[in-house]
Amino acid sequence: MKRHIVHIVSAVFIFLFVYTAVNKLLELGAFTTVLAKSPLLSNYAAVIAWVIPLAELAIAGLLLFPRTLLVGLYAFSGMMSLFSLYIGYMIFFTPHLPCSCGGVLKQLSWREHMAFNICFVVVSVVLVYLERSNHKQDRSFKLT
Repeated sequence: MKRHIVHIVSAVFIFLFVYTAVNKLLELGAFTTVLAKSPLLSNYAAVIAWVIPLAELAIAGLLLFPRTLLVGLYAFSGMMSLFSLYIGYMIFFTPHLPCSCGGVLKQLSWREHMAFNICFVVVSVVLVYLERSNHKQDRSFKLT
């Protein structure tokens, strides 16, 4: 049962990262412009505009295969944590908040986006725990 939960929720993670990555790549100019308005990212906006969606696609790829699922879950959790830290910084230290999201997420306020991200971080950490316990069970079956 745990394995099914991990795979179903991982499919949601894959959809989220593929959806947002494709959206960012399709609107690369606008995404780069928004990143350039960020006090933290402005000097590296052109590079980051490519790195983020490509990393999201790579992480989605890791989540696709059982052999790389755990690494993908760690990477997803790390990426969503970084996004959450960035949003937190922007909320607390930036007077003007540019809109950098695309698609459905564009409708969220910065605080709602922060809550959305934190929920995904919590769920991904739970999935890491479940997948690690699945690996332990698999190893114990192989030893007997």
